[in-house]
Amino acid sequence: MLSTEDKDWGKAKPNITLNKKYTPVVARYLSKQCWRNANKQNTQMKGVLLVNLGSPQSPEPKDVKPYLDEFLMDKYVIDVPYLLRAFLVRGVILSLRKRQESSAEAYKKIWWDEGSPLIVLSERLHNKVQQKVEVPVALAMRYGQPSIEAGLQELADKGVTDVMLFPLYPQYAMASTLTILVQAEEIRKKKFPQMTFTDVPAFYNKPDYITALANSIKGGLNGFNYDHLLFSYHGIPERHIRKTDVTKSHCKIDGTCCSTPSAAHQFCYRHQCYETTRLVVEKLGIPKEKYSQTFQSRLSGDKWLDPYTDVEVNKMPDIGIKNLAVVTPAFVSDCLETLEEIAMRAKEDFQEHGGGEFHAIPCLNDREEWIGVLANWINEWAYAETPGV
Repeated sequence: MLSTEDKDWGKAKPNITLNKKYTPVVARYLSKQCWRNANKQNTQMKGVLLVNLGSPQSPEPKDVKPYLDEFLMDKYVIDVPYLLRAFLVRGVILSLRKRQESSAEAYKKIWWDEGSPLIVLSERLHNKVQQKVEVPVALAMRYGQPSIEAGLQELADKGVTDVMLFPLYPQYAMASTLTILVQAEEIRKKKFPQMTFTDVPAFYNKPDYITALANSIKGGLNGFNYDHLLFSYHGIPERHIRKTDVTKSHCKIDGTCCSTPSAAHQFCYRHQCYETTRLVVEKLGIPKEKYSQTFQSRLSGDKWLDPYTDVEVNKMPDIGIKNLAVVTPAFVSDCLETLEEIAMRAKEDFQEHGGGEFHAIPCLNDREEWIGVLANWINEWAYAETPGV
């Protein structure tokens, strides 16, 4: 069950002027979050849409290219004017056959017999959560299939009008959470005007999530005599941090802003990553010298959040770290970035630079404790006294 603090999650509304570009969705994000006191009523009109990243239909170039085009052409991922974005994505990144083939090859390395690991794991999670809650639950992907529109249609066909919109990202970022909220709202206005949304805010510091993550890491470390535990989060450009700073002045990325209390933290990906790490190591009792934090998956051109995972991993053998464990808490489901970039490429690089054992800790995936956390959050909302609040 949620604590008193968790039931008030989302109540606080900072007295600030929102960035006009994000005002409609951010205002809803601030004003229509979970949770309130439990009371069993009005459950028949409620439903949940779980939204994850997405995946190509297959690891073949013919399917990988359109998936990457949809992903990279998202204005919240590469946030430059359309014509420049189209030139970069379609004229440079995806125009070279060699680049298409290398991307497809990476997917082939991690592809399962059942299909894309991220899709398969998300479906398992969806099915298990549905078994533990009484309201309809649908699954969607921001890119690829099943689409957000298809997920909302599935709920609408069951009579749902009050939707818990649940981005499966622990930390808030414009390239993950915001793009889901914006697209879902655009679809709602066009196709499902009778629906209302209740957005689930970033859960990076929620006690039950931290407990589930810490227990998952503890289990992953069991039997592995590690020298160092690396928390590797997905990288984003530094400009994204500044763009989502609702105070327009706090986020300087200077080493102090993330530890200085501010309303900006509700939307600051960097702060939320460091806070997740802090809470987990505190719960597990890991000393400072045994862990560190980095950011992976950067593109060239702009300054991205650092330190960079690949750079730091390659340095570790030279400073005496021979047995390395890596966890990727920006993801709740294993995917290309965890299975290929970390478990394969980072491991190979680490060992080529003189490292020994390398252990990539799985994401939460469909662990029973994590399923229980999600089900509890959904049930708290489903039985709330005031629908959609």
